[in-house]
Amino acid sequence: MANAASGMAVHDDCKMRFLELKAKRKFRFIVFKIEEKQKHVVVDKVGGPAQSYDDFAASLPANECRYAVYDFDFVTKENCQKSRIFFIAWSPDTSRVRSKMIYASSKERFKRELDGIQIELQATDPTEMGLDVIQSRAS
Repeated sequence: MANAASGMAVHDDCKMRFLELKAKRKFRFIVFKIEEKQKHVVVDKVGGPAQSYDDFAASLPANECRYAVYDFDFVTKENCQKSRIFFIAWSPDTSRVRSKMIYASSKERFKRELDGIQIELQATDPTEMGLDVIQSRAS
């Protein structure tokens, strides 16, 4: 099903991989991209459970928009192990204007397809989604 506003469909593989991250913790992160010609969102990259936040940040292209999901593990002040699933809308200032518009107009519908996202971040440069930002938003 394509979204009337942006015309983007969400590939079933996106939903399947997200469920594997959420339920089975099979991945640490998933990066999604919009295939503009085919008008759908597809899985671009996945990171295994052992990969770090730095691996995730490095997987985002410097000049292109992406959506990403990151499963962040942390320990609370009460010493409880917790996890939060972040949705990150990556839209660097250096990306094409058309690309930014397509990602912005498709974001809400895409997010609705991924049931279980707990925290959303919008980032235009790496400092806006640094590990310190993730940690402060998670707790």
